[in-house]
Amino acid sequence: MTQTADYSIPRIVVSGLRGGSGKTILSLCLVTRLKSSGYKVTTFKKGPDYIDAGWLAKASGAPCYNLDLFMMSPEQAKQSFLAHAIEGQGSGVKGQEETCINTLAPCPLPLAPHIAVIEGNRGLYDGMDHEGTYSTAELAKLLKAPVIITVDCTKATNTIAAVVLGCQMMDTKVHIGGIVLNQIATARQEALIRKAVEGRCNVPVVGAVPRLKKDPFPERHMGLTPFQEHLDVEKSLDEVAEIGEKYIDVDAVLKIANEAEPIKQGQGAGVKGQTKKGQRARVRGQEEAYLNNTLAPCPLPPDPSLRIGVIRDSAFQFYYQENFEELEKRGAQLIEVSPLREDGLPEIDALYIGGGFPETHAMALAENVNFRKALLDAVHKGLPVYAECGGLMYLGKGLILQNREYPMVGVFSIVFGLERKPQAHGYTIIETSGPNPYFDSGTVLRGHEFHYSHVLDFEQGDSRLIFNVKRGKGIIDNKDGLCYKNVLASYTHLHAIGAPEWADGLMAAAGRFRAR
Repeated sequence: MTQTADYSIPRIVVSGLRGGSGKTILSLCLVTRLKSSGYKVTTFKKGPDYIDAGWLAKASGAPCYNLDLFMMSPEQAKQSFLAHAIEGQGSGVKGQEETCINTLAPCPLPLAPHIAVIEGNRGLYDGMDHEGTYSTAELAKLLKAPVIITVDCTKATNTIAAVVLGCQMMDTKVHIGGIVLNQIATARQEALIRKAVEGRCNVPVVGAVPRLKKDPFPERHMGLTPFQEHLDVEKSLDEVAEIGEKYIDVDAVLKIANEAEPIKQGQGAGVKGQTKKGQRARVRGQEEAYLNNTLAPCPLPPDPSLRIGVIRDSAFQFYYQENFEELEKRGAQLIEVSPLREDGLPEIDALYIGGGFPETHAMALAENVNFRKALLDAVHKGLPVYAECGGLMYLGKGLILQNREYPMVGVFSIVFGLERKPQAHGYTIIETSGPNPYFDSGTVLRGHEFHYSHVLDFEQGDSRLIFNVKRGKGIIDNKDGLCYKNVLASYTHLHAIGAPEWADGLMAAAGRFRAR
């Protein structure tokens, strides 16, 4: 019989009417202010985003997690939210409390107050179709989380109330808890809008932000500049904290967050489909934890001897925290390495190269010949390597920028160029169509792609393309996933919660390499 439990987690969703409406700045205002007030803040980003998530993690001082209803099932998304929010809330002290009661051990200090802040993406109801499938609104309903909407008030007054009313009527199951007025020009404009919204919509205005003379977060072609490349991260975070202190009623936001109704979860629910039959841990204690209380997928028996290298620096920074955690649950020891700083590889059993901006570091990557040669030699010796987007570009033959070619690792005979407009942007569905080190043939995976690079020259040679692209663009001719020996590189990014086959496959490949 499935057990259920109710979890009282203070939480808020930050949304807007469109992309670029100020959601990230509002989220960072809340996170920095709450943290400075002594709150422990667990952050989440809705959608396949790395840059905003990176800023949220930097502001909170803890990992940010992604929730996406396309790349994962609703139960998987709820499962991930609960697992990480409860961990942030300090549920792990349950055993300490029991020890305090049953023994003479001193009781732990009181926990810091906790809140979960979830930043949406696009507009509140924007999704893949006219019904808003996979939208921020759908996620808010799933998590029973109240929504704070930031509204651009440029050259408008009473009409803002009509916009808010429309959002309320669009789906009455979405709880719009508060409104933040953005781009306010005058005190008179603010007063008019505040009276109209609170009078006609019966929803509180919890903040009014004026037009800022200076944007604390300059943008680049993919949105905000990643914090890893930002010139003065702490200064920008101090600036948004000041904005939050001056213009946001944080106490009102806290009241809304604390009024979120308990979220119900069946113990162990959401795990189905995340692990293949026969792959659950067979250790009795692990099985009991899986059945009773863990809220996390029951992992494969861990192998602490496997070392997975992760290329992680300002050139390669696009990683989901959950991907790391899923590898660690399976026993992997993660070893960070950088082709910008080091001249060779450490002793590892597999290598994971995420996305990023190799084009902004092309000269440095090209000039580190020793690292490129060491990686190429390791590939020829059979090292398993899994790469996504920027990692794919780095494994190619070269990168052409402003008519100059920068040599890359050369695993694949493929040359990339960069354009001013996105060459692919959106969710992907891919299906494996041939032998490869990581996935069974016929495996269907959901992910996303977003890149400005494109293929200028490609010779397949000994490599093969093993993903049929059902949705998206891929590398060439509706194909993705270049494979050579134990290397697989694609434009598609995968999230390990929705695609547990990825972590299973990488660990299995690492195990085979270690055992050879």
